This record gives sequence, structure tokens and C-alpha cells, in this order.
Amino acid sequence: MVRIKKRKKSKNGIKPFFVLWVFAGICALFVFVYAIILLKDLPSPEQFGTRRINQSTKIYDRSGTKILYEVHGREKRTVIPFEKIPETAKQATIAAEDVNFYNQPAFDWKAIIRATLVNLREGRFAQGGSTITQQLAKNALLSPEKTITRKLKEIILAIELESKYSKDEILYFYLNQIPYGSNAYGIEAASKTYFGKSAEALTLPEAAVLASMLKAPSYYSPWGTHTEELFQRKDYVIDRMADAGFIEKSEGEEMKKKEIVFIPPSLGSIEAPHFSLMVKEYLVNKYGEDVVMGGGLKVITTLDWDIQKKAEKTLYEGSKNNENLYGSRNASLVAQDPKTGQILALVGSRDYFDVKNDGNFNVAAQGLRQPGSALKPFVYMTAFQKGFSPETVLFDVSTEFDTRGGENSYRPENFDGRTRGPVTLKDALAQSLNIPAIKTLYLAGLNDSLKNIHNFGITTLKDTWRYGLSLVLGGGEVKLIDLVNAYGTLSQNGIRHEQVIVMSVEDSSGNILEEFRDSATRVMDEQYTKLVTGILSKPELRQPIFGSSIIYTIFPEYDVALKTGTSEDHRDAWTIGYTPELVVGVWAGNNNNDALIRQGSSILAAVPIWSSFMKEVLPKFEKTPFEKPDEIPYTPKPMLNGDYVWRPILGGSAYPQVHSVLFYVDKNDPLGPFPENPSNDPQFENWESAVRNWAQNNISGFSGFNQSIPFSSVFETEKETKTGIDDITISDFTPRNGSFQKSPMTIRAKLRSESELKKVELFINSALVNGFGLYGKDFDYRFYYNGKTQPQNLIEIKVTNAGGVEHAEKIIVYSSD
Repeated sequence: MVRIKKRKKSKNGIKPFFVLWVFAGICALFVFVYAIILLKDLPSPEQFGTRRINQSTKIYDRSGTKILYEVHGREKRTVIPFEKIPETAKQATIAAEDVNFYNQPAFDWKAIIRATLVNLREGRFAQGGSTITQQLAKNALLSPEKTITRKLKEIILAIELESKYSKDEILYFYLNQIPYGSNAYGIEAASKTYFGKSAEALTLPEAAVLASMLKAPSYYSPWGTHTEELFQRKDYVIDRMADAGFIEKSEGEEMKKKEIVFIPPSLGSIEAPHFSLMVKEYLVNKYGEDVVMGGGLKVITTLDWDIQKKAEKTLYEGSKNNENLYGSRNASLVAQDPKTGQILALVGSRDYFDVKNDGNFNVAAQGLRQPGSALKPFVYMTAFQKGFSPETVLFDVSTEFDTRGGENSYRPENFDGRTRGPVTLKDALAQSLNIPAIKTLYLAGLNDSLKNIHNFGITTLKDTWRYGLSLVLGGGEVKLIDLVNAYGTLSQNGIRHEQVIVMSVEDSSGNILEEFRDSATRVMDEQYTKLVTGILSKPELRQPIFGSSIIYTIFPEYDVALKTGTSEDHRDAWTIGYTPELVVGVWAGNNNNDALIRQGSSILAAVPIWSSFMKEVLPKFEKTPFEKPDEIPYTPKPMLNGDYVWRPILGGSAYPQVHSVLFYVDKNDPLGPFPENPSNDPQFENWESAVRNWAQNNISGFSGFNQSIPFSSVFETEKETKTGIDDITISDFTPRNGSFQKSPMTIRAKLRSESELKKVELFINSALVNGFGLYGKDFDYRFYYNGKTQPQNLIEIKVTNAGGVEHAEKIIVYSSD
């Protein structure tokens, strides 16, 4: 027999379930009263003919006077009968937005709960969970605000709508009311806007595309920067149609393969289209689609309209010329104020409206392209940070690099196929030599170089496992807009300013929603950036690589630094240059990755565009000179001190040495003691054998070199006696580098050495024109030159001291005769 326990009464005689019923009744009463209050302010569902008045969002240039783009403006809408809307369009819309539309009430409580949980987790209104009926109520009768109150109004209105209209009528209202982006409201306007045809003629894939856009019309715009995501969602909608039984799966797979062709965008009056649409996307992401499309925002951007016009004109003309010469059909340009991070001009392609060549694709902000040598400055900067200097010597000789612990190797070449023997880091960087650059990356360290690259503003190159020593030659992908910001950080001596495109945003009532606030972070000690800028700003250092094109890089009275880059197989050509006031980057190439023909390189395809633009806009900016780096303390260590031949003295005899840098330095402590066993470094044997091969062919009597001696002890003894005695400085060198001069001209310089000066020589265009012996440690050199000059003249002063150390400085001047 089963015993049944009697339930105990509470002490006061009230049953627990009674309390629950009372609580539920109070809650129901509260909801009822709140609903009555809401209903009092609700619009009538019959108000489909009188929608709320939307105000367009206006995007201005930085002056606040030039309208670049008016978002939303006039609604484009043509109402068509329900029977003229293709069944596939209705089915695609239902599959995308509300697959149970015909089988459920006005709202989907499961979807609402799911969206609520997501919103609580995200801490914002990330999902809405709205049915088609709810969306109709929201878009036709309510404001765009995202609040709980509006959501409740939306649900109540949806219930009223379904009590007054059939499902077909509601779907008919929806398809003629809903926004599809680009001011197109309703499926007829959308079909004509994107496909140039009536909705009656839509194919199934086209209908799926329109249905895909309903979720976020700006984000999924076929003319925006998320076309790949749009096609992914189109395929998802087609799969949903198959799952719902609207089509067969096999038919769906066939429809996915169909080509979709959009007509060129007709955006009405829009200026700086790539930039303006970037601003629009930024606003939508921050404030929501509805607020931007109808909230009447006033947006002041960072764009300088005068600079933008010059950028567009220069880029178009230069790119057209490139197409004829090198088969480069596209180009992009970004100009930035490096002191604030504000984008002053942005041209994403040669012609936004050129659909044939994907002109709407924003290469500046969206394109991932190989930078070629454009990352080299940041690698050299990292090496300087480690203790190497611009005077450090590396051997530019054919070298095999061990990339896999002996299992694989890599033998790079310079851009011209030549090698130059021993070169300083400053010459290697200025002339963009590949072999020394890879050695520098190895010495600097891949991870440390990438860390600095990211700190300076590059947002890509995150898959570090993909990159090896070829990173310094462009073995990764970057965005032009990022590269410009990184060079802007160089121009500001290691202070990175976050890039911005918006100065301020006001709502329709004049309330300030946001204002520009400079966000600056020091990411590098200024000494190392000044060393890099000092190299990139000297025309005489880059002259050997530029040749006759050097004239494109000289701007009288302005200090200008620049670096070029050409990717593998000449697919991408870059030039990025800067002053303390302005940084400008140019890319030239083809969107489809076709290589430039006739060996089109950065100097040929990108530099002329960059130079033409700089000549147009530089007069708007101050002639601020670059700050000079601090003097680098002298180190007697071979290779680091600029000498590739070390002549240690032991027992009164010299034992000359020529080795790779790894013989003398531990790459993790270059200023420290000699490595006890250099061969422990995995690159040593390859580097050393390459140097030995070069020396045997280029140094007379090399067979007597490299005799074994106690290197460390000899060096330490030598260091104690020689530190500082070989320092030579050449300062106050005039005329000014890059200046224009008339004949005759006076050449001056101050010479100083820690040991006795021995000789000074003057070379003009590589010809010795003056020279004599010196005494003492200081000398004011002056020479009156009345000889023949050329349009471009290389002037070099070379000084030798009693210790046999030579030091030279070079400048370039132009004849104004």
C-alpha cells in the first residue's frame, strides 16, 4: 500500500501556490496597465500612406561648407501589385527574414528570447528577433530608436496589423515599403537600382541577393566593401529556400553558380565616393542604419576638399599614363596629417564608377597587397634599436639563407641582379638592396620587427607563422591606409596618432554626438626613427637607385623622406613619402593582380603620381625641417664602426681580417663581446662562405688574411687604446642639400677628428677637384668652385685622419644657370 503524505499548511494557513497566483496576477496587471499606456501613444495601423518624415544625413568636408554626400535624401519607391512580384522574390524574402511567416502569429517569442539573450551577452542591441510583420510596423510607423518600449510597441502594432490584414496583404505592404539601401524603398525600386530591370524580371539568384540585403542594406551593398559577404549570404538564402521546400536542393546549387551582374551605381551627387562611403559605413556601424538613413545627422569629416580634388586629378592622369606604358589600370592615394592622424584625401581607385575595372573597390582601405620593400624602414629601425647603426657594414654578396634548419634554403637577388660587396646599412636602405635587407631582418629579429610594424599602425600581418626572412621583401599583405599611418608615425618620431575620418557628428537637434579627440601613443624611442628619417630624406643616398628620376623626389626648401616598394613579379608599385606636416602614399597596379608590363616598377609607375601630387599640395604646408638624431657613440667593433677590414695588431704585426658580421657580433647583443663560437649561429656558415668567396675575387693578397689569433683579447686591448680616436665629423656642409645654385659657388664645411686630421678631398660629380694635407684636429674647409656644372651635381667631401680612418659626406645640388 502506497502512503500519501499530507502537505503541511503554512503556519498562517495560507497555501504557497496561492502566493504564486497573487504574484502572477500583480505582474499581469502591471503588464496590462503598461500596455494601455503604450496603446495610448501608438499610431494607427491604417497609417501606411503617411509615413514619418525622415531627414537626410549630410556628410561635409572639414570646412563644413562642402557637402560630399547626402545619405538617404529622397526615397525611391514604386509600388507594384502583389501579383507582379515574382514568387521566387517572395519566397527568398520569407526564407531570409521569417521562414515561418505563414505559420506563426505576429511575433516569434522564441526569436525574441534568443535575441534578448544575445543582446544581454553583447551589452548592446545586436539582434532584433523581428518577424516580417514586426519589421513592417517598425519601418512604416515607428521611430528608429532601439529601446524596450519601442520593441513592445512594435509587437502590439504587429498584432493589430495581423488582426486587420491577411498574410498576403502584409507581405505586399512589406515588399513595397522596406528599405534596400541606396535610397531604394520597395522591391521595384531596388530591382531597378541594382539590376536595371523591373521586379517582374528578377531571376532567382537576383531575388536572393535583394533578400540578403534586407538584414543590413549598407553593409551588404553590392557597391560597398563587403561584396564577398553579400554573395555568401545570397548562397545562405538559397539554401534556406531549399530547406523550406520552395526549391529543390539541386536547383539551389545550380542557382548559386549563376553570374550576377549589377549596373553601375547611380548615387546622385557624391564627392570623394570611396571616402564618403567609408564615412557612411563608420556611421552605420556606430549609430545604426535607421539613424543614419533618416536621423538628419550633420557629419564634419577630416577631408580637405581642395587636396582631394588635386589627388583625384593627379591620380587619374597618372594612372591613365601607366595604363599605356605599363598595363597598370588602377591606382590609389591616401594623404594624412601625421600630427593628428586625420585623413586629408583618399582616392580608392582611378574611377569609382568604372565597373569594368572594379572601380568601386576601395584599394586604399580594403585592398590587401604585397608591399615589396616598403616595410624595410621598420626592419632597419628595429636593428638600430638593437644596437646596430647606419654606419654598420654588411656584405651585399650572393648568399644562401638557411630557412628550415638546414632542410631548406633561400638565395635572394637584388632588384637589378647585381651585388655591391660591403655596404653600410644607410646605403642598403636608401638603395633598397634586398640581400642586406634580409640580413638586417635576421639581425633585428622577425618577431621584434613585426611587433614594431604593428605598433606603427599596420593592422595586417597577424599570421606570423606565414612569414620568414622574405617579409622584408614584401612577403605579406598590407593596406595602403595602414602603410600611410605607419610612415606618419615615422614622421612624428615614433608617436602614433590613431587614424580618423570624422571630426564631429551632430544630431538633427544640434546635440554633439561625437567630436575629434587626438589619440596619440609613443611606440618607439625618437632616436631610432630619426636615424631612419635621416636616411630616407637624403637624395644623395638614394640617387644610385633613382638615376635620372631623382628629380621627382626633390622639393626645394622642403625636407622630404620617401621609400618605394615593388612586389614580386611587378604586381604592385608603391611610394610613401613624408614631411613633418604631411604623409602621402600611392599604390599602382591592377585589381586582378596582373603584373605590370615592361618591368613597370615603383619608380616608374608610383613615384611620378606621388611627385606630381606633392608638388601640387606641399605649398599648403609649413617648411618644417626634420629633427636630427643624436650623435651615435663611436664603437671600435669591426663592421659596426663602418670598417669591413679589421687589422688587429699582435706582437707588432698586423693580422687583417675580413668576415661576415656574425663573426664579430651576437645578434642578440651586438655591442657585447665577440661570440665564443660564431658557428653556433645557424646562418654563420652560409654568410661566412659567401664573404670569403667575394674576398678571394676582390681583395688582393687575401690568402694572407684571416689568420687565427685570440680575437676577443686582442679586440679588448685594442678597444681600450683606440676607443674614440677615429671619430671624424663633417658638419655645416653648404650649399644646402637639394638646393638650386648658380655658378660660381662656395663650398664650406667644418671638419673635426678625435685624432690628427691628415687629408681632405673634394669631389664634384665623382671627379677630384681639390685636395690637400691637414694638421690639427679642427679645420674650417672652404673652396670657391668656378668649374663646369651639370643640371644635377653630386658634391662629396672626404676626410682622412692619422689613424687611417676615412669619412665622407655627400650632397646633391641643382644648377639654376
